Amino acid sequence: FLLQNTRDHQTIVNILNILIEVVSVGGGRRASVIVTKGGTQILLQLLLTASKDSPPNEELMVLLHTLLAKIGPKDKKIGMKARINGALNISLNLVKQNLHNLRLVLPCLQVLRVYSTNSVNAVSLGKNGVVELLFKIIGPFSKKNTSLMKVALDTLAALLKSKTNARRAVDRGYVQVLLTIYVDWHGHDSRHRYMLIRKGVLQCIKSITNIKLGRKAFIDASGMKILYNTSQECLAVRTLDSLVNTSSLIMRKCFPKNRLPLPTIKSAFHFQLPVIPASGPVAQLYNLPPDDESDDNDDAETESEIETENDDDKDQHFKNDDIETDINKLKPRQELGRSIEELKMYEQFFPELSENFQVKRPVFLELPKKDTTKDSSLHQQNDQRNVLPSCQCLSQEIVKGLDRISLQNSAKNDQYYDAGCVVKKESKASLTTLACSKPSEHVSPCGGSLFEGSSVQLGKLCCTGVDSEEEDSRSSSSGEHVMLEVSDVSPVHDCDLYIEMVKSTKSIPEYSEVAYPDYFGHIPPPFKEPILERPYGVQRTKICQDIERLIYQNDIIDRVVYDLDNLSCSVPEEADVLKFNSKFESGNLRKVIQIRKNEYDLILNSDINSNHYHQWFYFEVSGMKTGIGYRFNIINCEKSNSQFNYGMQPLMYSVQEALNSRPCWTRVGTDICYYKNHFSRSSIAAGGQKGKSYYTITFTVTFQHKDDVCYFAYHYPYTYSTLKMHLRKLESMHNPQQIYFRQDVLCETLAGNSCPLVTITAMPESNYYEHICQFRNRPYIFLSARVHPGETNASWVMKGTLEYLMSNNPNAQYLRESYIFKIIPMLNPDGVINGNHRCSLSGEDLNRQWQNPNPDLHPTIYHAKGLLQYLAAIKRLPLVYCDYHGHSRKKNVFMYGCSIKETMWHTGVNAASCDMMEDPGYRALPKILSQTAPAFCMGSCSFVVEKSKESTARVVVWREIGVQRSYTMESTLCGCDQGKYKV
Repeated sequence: FLLQNTRDHQTIVNILNILIEVVSVGGGRRASVIVTKGGTQILLQLLLTASKDSPPNEELMVLLHTLLAKIGPKDKKIGMKARINGALNISLNLVKQNLHNLRLVLPCLQVLRVYSTNSVNAVSLGKNGVVELLFKIIGPFSKKNTSLMKVALDTLAALLKSKTNARRAVDRGYVQVLLTIYVDWHGHDSRHRYMLIRKGVLQCIKSITNIKLGRKAFIDASGMKILYNTSQECLAVRTLDSLVNTSSLIMRKCFPKNRLPLPTIKSAFHFQLPVIPASGPVAQLYNLPPDDESDDNDDAETESEIETENDDDKDQHFKNDDIETDINKLKPRQELGRSIEELKMYEQFFPELSENFQVKRPVFLELPKKDTTKDSSLHQQNDQRNVLPSCQCLSQEIVKGLDRISLQNSAKNDQYYDAGCVVKKESKASLTTLACSKPSEHVSPCGGSLFEGSSVQLGKLCCTGVDSEEEDSRSSSSGEHVMLEVSDVSPVHDCDLYIEMVKSTKSIPEYSEVAYPDYFGHIPPPFKEPILERPYGVQRTKICQDIERLIYQNDIIDRVVYDLDNLSCSVPEEADVLKFNSKFESGNLRKVIQIRKNEYDLILNSDINSNHYHQWFYFEVSGMKTGIGYRFNIINCEKSNSQFNYGMQPLMYSVQEALNSRPCWTRVGTDICYYKNHFSRSSIAAGGQKGKSYYTITFTVTFQHKDDVCYFAYHYPYTYSTLKMHLRKLESMHNPQQIYFRQDVLCETLAGNSCPLVTITAMPESNYYEHICQFRNRPYIFLSARVHPGETNASWVMKGTLEYLMSNNPNAQYLRESYIFKIIPMLNPDGVINGNHRCSLSGEDLNRQWQNPNPDLHPTIYHAKGLLQYLAAIKRLPLVYCDYHGHSRKKNVFMYGCSIKETMWHTGVNAASCDMMEDPGYRALPKILSQTAPAFCMGSCSFVVEKSKESTARVVVWREIGVQRSYTMESTLCGCDQGKYKV
């Protein structure tokens, strides 16, 4: 009807008024109806017709533009339609010709804003002078025409998203103009009535600074200081948060990108890998590329990271292109991959299956002799070396000598001597000094070694003059000895045995120190630790403090206080600075830079033979004072989000607290957050992607004791030496008449460490034939853990599993009588020992090597798969395979499994049409756990097979070995938000 009455202006005006009223009342739904009926095209044609009148009918033009502005956002193709119909310049010319006609200019600008969402239109309008035109409309503070000012700013912000228009604005000096306008409105708008205009100016600046030229112009115009100062003035008013957040985003984006202050992004340690034949399948994969320069993607759109973070459970939503849709690949197929003759080498690990079963001593797999001329410094470590508990500052500020326990073997025998104590009295401000030596040289006046009593329980720690800030009532006059009662740490923790285990542990840096928490052990905290509530605005505050580094550069100390790349780095003893150390098993801290008096930037070491994977940390701090908040910033994290944003805290162990009978790892830290920083990642370190940045974990700690020695860790540490100690204790404590416990060495790692294999089941009731048959015919349960070194909670879950299976619990006894458990408690010993987060010494994620493991580069995976292949070959498939992991971005405990039908359902393919039957038994174990374990969350479980996971243990054991119940069990690194463990 409109098209048929284009000359009847009054009729058209009436109809347009009706449509505007309908859209205004009905909102977006009715606007969408008009679009689907072809309304956009009709209105554009009317606009074109009306523009031919001389002069155009003002009433008609106002109504047409008003209606187009309302329905335009619902039509994704309106920009293209307007360009094809020649409507772009109609609206622009109307603005140029009627600049002072507010009634007409306002709807025209609204339509131009809609048109500008199309990048081609934005460029075309820019060439026709729209940017310059809009800068004639916007200006300094004025109470007149504020609605026009707001619309003009919104339109300008949309236009400046075009790089061409942004460059035009920079060339004309409009960055300085926008900053001047913003300061003027900020200064005059004391009652905050025009916040939308101020935000509109910021949005224009944000659009311009998406390009490198815009960021440079912003810096040159002192934009950082201007926005910093105005933001600080807005912090007190909660309603101005949107201004503060937008300003913060602009400043972070414009903060000059820097490379990490490291000589190389590769690990500070290097391990020479074995030579692989050039024709081998893994040739050319094990030489790291050289470092490249950091990439500042000139025109990259910086992602928004303001106060409200998005839900990070990304792996709940699978991308269709990552889900395996090939039915032939999804169907499990038993492929041994190795001949029966070759697999017979694993028969020695299954003596329980032999016809003439009897308990034997552990068997060791014969491995090819290694070339001892290579890595001699690693493989020929002298057992006479000194391994010292780390706490490098104990001898100075805390217990001189306590942390320097000598592990020297006697020349006459190989036995380890318990450390005795020489007691010294220090000043009240310090802790007791314990100089440790052999008992033959010094025995403490109380007549005991450092740890008395049985090795199952830590006995009384003999020391004198332990004067803490609490003025312990047990303190006595000078020269008297104080007996500190130390609680039971663990029934399987033995300090002396731990040191003995350390001596046979081979590390790449050849560590000569032992971290005190690993040596002494720990007990759970005596209280429930809640998930930390994050204070409002903490991330914004930390980012502002980072920006101050650029604005007030003279306040920055920038002093290196710890550096693995420069071992000669030292700080004067009299300097008021914290001291750091990470040169012990599983330690990870590469470099520390003092930024301000009580603030330190920490840089983590990448995995050996790798240039990334920074997440696990474990380090020692000493030389602190009380009543001071020390800020620690770990500045080279890589994941885009972390549970540190959702209540997780780092762990701390205080040696002073341990000496006061409280040896606990506790969650500590305030003002904790995780955010993108200004250090850029190279494309090599970012997997080929340019423009990526590192992330910062920041937390503040106030220490309870002066000159204490404290340890910080990402999660509860669990070292390889701890595992060996636990296995040795379990073996010595079990009843061999009831429990069959066998520990074998599956293979040696690249560094020459042994990979333990544990077998647990119940002994047969007797030597009668039927009892032996029942013993041999028990189904197998195959468990593994710690393929990723940084997921230490996997080892703690495995420890609990082992102790439960070895316990007197009736249910444990039933499990032993029903199943044979084959367990590999640590698949990646080398990574654990050397403080890696994800990789082995080959620089690869071992959980991506299960399809084609190389016996030389991935021996633990190669032989673990070999065990499973052997069981498949003799028709003894495990009933369950489960690989224990830790999860850094989810709470609770959950499982990943494998299902063809569920995988197909996620792709929209009708699984029923695939002509297949699938036993739903793969859901049984997770379902049972969800009903019996309060921490287990069935809702987080997934049984989808993704292409990116097809080389993991879970998928390979399911697909190639044929184990239907093949799982990855993930345990949170943070906490639980359900059940009785909800905190």
